[in-house]
Amino acid sequence: MSEHQADHKVSTLCRVLTLSRSGFYAWLKRSPSAWAVKDKALTQRIEAIHEDSRGTYGAPRVHAELREDDERVGKKRVARLMRSAGIRGVSRRRFKKTTERSATQMGAPDLVKRNFTASAPDELWVADITYIPTWAGFLYLSVVLDAWSRKIVGWKMANHLRTELVLDALDMAVRQRQPVGVIHHSDKGCQYTSLAFGHRCRAAGVRPSTGSVGDSYDNAMCESFFATLKHELTRRHIFKTKAQAEMAIFEFIEGFYNPRRRHSALDYKSPIKYEQAALAATEIPSG
Repeated sequence: MSEHQADHKVSTLCRVLTLSRSGFYAWLKRSPSAWAVKDKALTQRIEAIHEDSRGTYGAPRVHAELREDDERVGKKRVARLMRSAGIRGVSRRRFKKTTERSATQMGAPDLVKRNFTASAPDELWVADITYIPTWAGFLYLSVVLDAWSRKIVGWKMANHLRTELVLDALDMAVRQRQPVGVIHHSDKGCQYTSLAFGHRCRAAGVRPSTGSVGDSYDNAMCESFFATLKHELTRRHIFKTKAQAEMAIFEFIEGFYNPRRRHSALDYKSPIKYEQAALAATEIPSG
């Protein structure tokens, strides 16, 4: 009734709803229930978590944040409060691929065979390239992702799609992780089937692998990351320059995705926290 007081008299509203005026005014003076007070406080925490996630988290990830803070609350309640407050996560759509198959280079054999499971870090890396539109033209991003923790272990941005782009991303991954015999899996894009890429892999002790042509599942992990990047960052912002896009992507990968963004496949831990938890679980206590 209070929402319609500006349009109708209280006496009219009470008559239509078969309520007493005294009862309505008594209700207005009544203090909120304990449950309503808790809902309000919880909604404020949800709003803070959503804002801290750059406005991207839906109910499952918000619930995971609350659970980590020892807040005992059900997922359905979180979803209800988010709906009431008009808080939503971002949704995904498909995106266009950028790599093109080489007409002359066959590429490395498929060492993965659609089995993208890994039991430890640096057993399997997956790699791909995507583009970011700016007013100054496309910026291209090459990434190397660890299939075990979903962490981006190597990445590089450039104004071109030449082989140097993927070489630089590979070099970063090798410097950071220093792997032994890791499989590097990609599609049959000309950058990954080039002689230069094969030479670099052999020099670094990396085992190159390329998947079958036209298989949408074959690089689903990288595609999932690109979908996250686009729908949580690049489709929500307009970049006037490539420098602006580079800074935003750097902050997204190193400041949010790797250290903080919760991943449903990792029990809603971030890639870095997942790796830290796994390392702590395998350490032998001293003494």
